[in-house]
Amino acid sequence: MKQFKAGQYMLQGGYKAFIPHEINRDWVIDDMEILSLLSQADRELGRLDMFSEYVDIDRYIRMHLTKEASQSTRIEGTQTKIEEAVLPSSEVREEIRNDWQEVQNYISAINHAVEQLEKLPFSTRLIKDTHKILLQGVRGKHKLPGEFRRSQNWIGGASLHDAVYIPPPAHEVPRLMSDLEKFAHNPDNPLPDLLKIALIHYQFETIHPFLDGNGRVGRLLIPLYLVDKKVLKRPILYLSDFFEKHRQLYYDNLMRVRTHNDLKQWFKFFLTGVIQTARQEIETFHQTLQLQKELDKRIKNLQARQQGNARKLLDFIYRNPVFNASMVAEALQISMATAYKLINTFEKLNIIEEFTGAKRGRLYVFKDYMKLFGAYK
Repeated sequence: MKQFKAGQYMLQGGYKAFIPHEINRDWVIDDMEILSLLSQADRELGRLDMFSEYVDIDRYIRMHLTKEASQSTRIEGTQTKIEEAVLPSSEVREEIRNDWQEVQNYISAINHAVEQLEKLPFSTRLIKDTHKILLQGVRGKHKLPGEFRRSQNWIGGASLHDAVYIPPPAHEVPRLMSDLEKFAHNPDNPLPDLLKIALIHYQFETIHPFLDGNGRVGRLLIPLYLVDKKVLKRPILYLSDFFEKHRQLYYDNLMRVRTHNDLKQWFKFFLTGVIQTARQEIETFHQTLQLQKELDKRIKNLQARQQGNARKLLDFIYRNPVFNASMVAEALQISMATAYKLINTFEKLNIIEEFTGAKRGRLYVFKDYMKLFGAYK
């Protein structure tokens, strides 16, 4: 770390682009402040991974993903709120449909990538496949989805001449991304996994290999890498909320590595994000278990013949916390009359509430559950 040099600016015609040095090399970490934070981060991640075994993770993971998708796309300027992101497609207002679709693409991209990890390693191929899904039918759909850029891009400013940051030229991208992939899988490199993914995220954002979607893909790489390296069993750590809350620090710390070779400050920021986010996720899981116990008590007070469908509806609303009666009837394979009766029962039990105030096209929300993820405060 002490001899770390991020790279150098090189003249490219009428502008200077930053060309980062390769990262697949020997690393020595002997900074006690970093090692102390790393120890804390490892402990919290271990607690989070263990805690996830005590809940039905498949039931809850969609909301974790939705929150991550909403926050990650928000960093890029998308304004969809969590409560809007979980709306059924038929209920999405036209003015927010594009933003809504970007969030859905983000969820699809990470689900696809996690599935692919069973067949493919963490690799440039996986990154390209993920990028392709991310840009399907949304802003950037004409900017080479799934392909590395073939032209110069920049960050900030109206052109290359007033840009805040200019990544390396397009012809450098394949070499640098190949180096990043080798670094991720180098068995002779003893750098701890959390510092590895911190460095990978920095390097990816510095390379900026795509014409669009680099920020979202770069943040997706964090849970994917941790799952690939068996640090986590499932993708349940998402840092976009932390990055969004400290957006300017996030950008400043990335930039400071390039301008001052200050990798230590980036590691400190990243590890602090892991610690705070893991603790927050653990608390969310704890509150989810408490909510589950409370709702189980309410359902047990129902008549025996009602409990079967009530438990099915409860499982359904964990996965679909905003819904209408038609969705319930279809999912539970019951009549509309039975669906409305069941919904009415849940309203009386104070499990859900109707929030449109309309006589037709009514929508219901699993409010207490949504609150755990910062929605419907």
